[in-house]
This record gives sequence, structure tokens and C-alpha cells, in this order.
Amino acid sequence: MSVPSRGGPLAGIRVVELGAFIAGPFCSQLLADMGAEVIKIEPPGRGDPMRQWGAEKTASGRPLWWSIIGRNKKSLTLDLRRAEGQEIVRRLAGQADVLIENFRPGTLERWNLDPEVLRRTHPALVVARISGFGQDGPYSGRAGFGAIAESMAGLRHLTGEPDAIPSRVGISIGDSLAGLYGCIGVLASLCARGRRTDGGQVVDVAIAESVLGVLESVVAEYAATGAVRQRTGPILPRIAPSNLYPTREGKLILIAANADGLFRKLAQLMGQPALADNPRYATHAARGERQAELDVLIGAWTATLSADELLALMEEAGVPAGPVNDAAAVAADPHFRARDAIVEVVDPEIGSVTMQGIFPKLSETPGRIAWTGPALGQHNEEILRDRLGLSPQRLAELKAAGVV
Repeated sequence: MSVPSRGGPLAGIRVVELGAFIAGPFCSQLLADMGAEVIKIEPPGRGDPMRQWGAEKTASGRPLWWSIIGRNKKSLTLDLRRAEGQEIVRRLAGQADVLIENFRPGTLERWNLDPEVLRRTHPALVVARISGFGQDGPYSGRAGFGAIAESMAGLRHLTGEPDAIPSRVGISIGDSLAGLYGCIGVLASLCARGRRTDGGQVVDVAIAESVLGVLESVVAEYAATGAVRQRTGPILPRIAPSNLYPTREGKLILIAANADGLFRKLAQLMGQPALADNPRYATHAARGERQAELDVLIGAWTATLSADELLALMEEAGVPAGPVNDAAAVAADPHFRARDAIVEVVDPEIGSVTMQGIFPKLSETPGRIAWTGPALGQHNEEILRDRLGLSPQRLAELKAAGVV
């Protein structure tokens, strides 16, 4: 049975998701946002733990994270530890373009779902494998949640105030980065598929390496000079002025005037144009040497203005600046609303859900959010009966046996 297309650049691409928690499901969320048909396989009865995650819940007691990470997906319940469930996955994989999993390495092999075996009968299949430390190497067998990977790959060491213990970033950034890298790997593999005689390939994504990939020149600096970058709180060391500055009512505004021309504009706004010609602050290197001193001067001036006054001056002069927004401010921001970066999506159970939109924006083949996270097993009959041709009697047997 053909599936109606939701449009988007990945319309017609079929994805089977075997993941749980964040990294794998976020990878497939990105693909689904762009039009891929994603069949999410979940354990019968309980589903993905993400259905229960989220610090805040609706009045009905339902968490909201699932509405986002499960959006645009179809839910199929299967017990992957049972031979019957494994056989259904093999049949679905034989019809799919992509299979995504984020279990500990070796799990699929124990479930008779070895990607290399799947690709022998379906060479075009792209298999994205997301794990804490990758499919090989000394740490590959370890349990590897995002927080552990962030710590071991060096990010936690760099986060927070220099005189305090390392801090968490505030979101599950390691898992999200792995989902992004997984999506990149899938898209690259789909592009390469038409040029390869053997079709698809295996995409090996480690959460730790996904964190390592965004650590700028931290490792190179150490290797070349022995310098180990440390926590610096809200500043960029020797990049000045670039910091959070107080306003009259106590709000904080981030100002980044760390180029010569921008600093000159800021000095003029401060009523101290001579600062831009003062040898103590006239050059990038000089400002970096006297970063703390300069921040005191700027903070004394910003504290005389309201946040609105300060931001208006910065905008008029073309000096980069912005407020430290919380969730309420982000949700109400007119720019995010105008660009559909924040959207409202109707959920059949809880009504309108405010969530982030689809990124990046494509001019000719944009993605769209057709529905929020589905109910557990909502698409069982559509997939098993209409797609795979299982009879009503067989469906009843599988359900009675706890396979679906």
C-alpha cells in the first residue's frame, strides 16, 4: 500500500527507528521533519521511555517532550527479543531506505538483526548505529549516556565558572549532537548510494566523538603548546568586550563588541569615544589583556540604562547584543514567531502544543509538522496489515502472545 506523502525533500524515503531515549529518536525526528516516513518501533505496553520524560507535565499528567521528539512518526509496538518481532523488523528493513538504532554495540547481533546480514539481502539499506563510544575500540562495550560522553570528551571540563565544579550545559547536548551527526551521516549515505555499486552503508556515530567534533581547537592547542583550556564562565578569554552586562532593573544583556570598529561604536554610545583610541583598549590584543578592567567600565555604564534602552541603542548603532531569554521570552519572541521557529501544533489529547519548528528552512521543499508524537502502537494495523499483509487472525495471535 502506498503511503501518502507529507512532502519535503525526503518524501518517499522510508526509515525504521529502533532507538530509545534521545540520540536515535532525535536523528529520526530530523528525517521525519523533512518528509521521510519514520516507523518507530517500541516495546509493547510501555513504549519509549521518552513518553514519560520531561520535567513539567500538562494538567492531565502528560509530559511534553514526546510530542516533539515523536512528531511525524508512526508507532509500531514489537518485542525485539522475540523471534516473531525480529522477523517483522527484517521484513520492514527489506522495504526501507534507512534503519536507525542506538543500543549498546552487539545488541542487534544478539537479536538476529546484524546490519551486515540485513544488507546482504537489501544492499541499498543505510544503517545508522549510534552509541556512547562507537562500534569498536576499547570503550565500545561500555554503557554510554550523553552525560558520560560529554564528560569524557572534554565538554564538562570546559563548562561553568572557573572556581566551581564543572557544570552541565543545561540540555542533553551530547545526545542531540549525536542525533545531528547521525542525520548528516544518513543524508551523506543516501547521496552516495546512487554512486556505489553496493548501495548503502553503515554509519557509525559515537556520542563522545560527536561532542569531540565541536570542541574547536581545544585538542590542537594542547598538542601544539601544552595549554589545557579551562572554564571561563560567561567570557571568551582575551576576546573583549564580550560578556553579560547589568541593566538598571537587574537584567543581563550580552554585548559582543570585540572588533575594533564595533568597540569604537560602543565607546561612542558610552559617551567615551576616547576609549577607542586609548592604547589600553585600541587593539584586539590590548582589550584582551585588560578584559576585566574593560568589563567594569562597560558594566558601570549599562547599569544606568534599562534593558529596553540599552538594546535600542545597540540595535541603532549596529553593535551585536541580546537579552538572556528564558523559555517564556523565547516562546513570545516576535522574530522566532515570524520565522516559524516557534510554532503551535495541535495534539489530539492535550490540544495546542508550542514547540520549536523545523530547521533549516528550505525554500522549495520545506518540511512540515503533520502531527505530534503518536499514541503507543497507533499504527500497528496500518503497518502490519496494510504494509506487510498480515491477516487479522495473525495480528490477534501476535497481540495475544505479547509480540505487538
